[in-house]
Amino acid sequence: MSTFAAPPAEVVAHDVALALAEDLGSGDVTSALLPDVADDAYLLCKEDAVICGRPWFDACHRALDPHVRIDWRVSEGDRVKAGTVLATLHGRARALVSAERASLNFMQTLSATATTTAAYVEAVRGTTAKILDTRKTIPGLRQAQKYAVRVGGGVNHRIGLFDAVMLKENHVRAAGSITAAIRAARAMHPSLPLIVEVESIEQLREALHEGCDRILIDDFDASMRREAVRIAHELPADERIPLEVSGGVDMQTLRGIAEDGVDCISIGGLTKHVRAIDLSLKLGPPPA
Repeated sequence: MSTFAAPPAEVVAHDVALALAEDLGSGDVTSALLPDVADDAYLLCKEDAVICGRPWFDACHRALDPHVRIDWRVSEGDRVKAGTVLATLHGRARALVSAERASLNFMQTLSATATTTAAYVEAVRGTTAKILDTRKTIPGLRQAQKYAVRVGGGVNHRIGLFDAVMLKENHVRAAGSITAAIRAARAMHPSLPLIVEVESIEQLREALHEGCDRILIDDFDASMRREAVRIAHELPADERIPLEVSGGVDMQTLRGIAEDGVDCISIGGLTKHVRAIDLSLKLGPPPA
């Protein structure tokens, strides 16, 4: 069993407050028809999945019923089969029903991201490549989705535009050269990680000579990619700069890219092309 550090509690609470406000508005007019009595419920997963989102699920239900009891049968990151009962709940019937959709929205979306990530991680198993996410996240849910990537076995890229310098084509063009762009970045932000995108073998050599924390080889074909790996490996192991591939990556191309010897493969689809995992919350005890 693995444990994963979720975003701070205040981040989860903020996400949940927005979701509940969006869904409940001035009040759940349908659940108000129900008797406000204690009842049981259970959370069912209807397809194979990697489970993720428990902190948000719990926070949704506890926001409406602080005394609700939630007994989880699985942990974050567990792989489950279709038909698995993930958790049982006992609380006020109205609150259980009112929190249902928001809690499921978090669970189905984050489990989808974790499940997709786990599939990509499995596909490169045995190579040196790590699977990275991108900033192509659902607005407002970046920390949640990046957490889900970690749960799925992936590695987080930069969180936003503030925690790493990433020099891309337009930045290099404006600066005049790779060398000029790197030196300007080092001068202004000496403590931040520096990632440099290159578009040719010549730019790769320039970036390796000038130094940075990672090099993104963008739109290299297979022969160029293998040549880039060969050149990067000419440096001593303790001076080697990791190479990252992004763009044109799917399940058909992934393994070949990884076997070329790159260090990182960043995939926007981990968070952008999510298909929600099929979950449901049902009142009553779970089936025997």
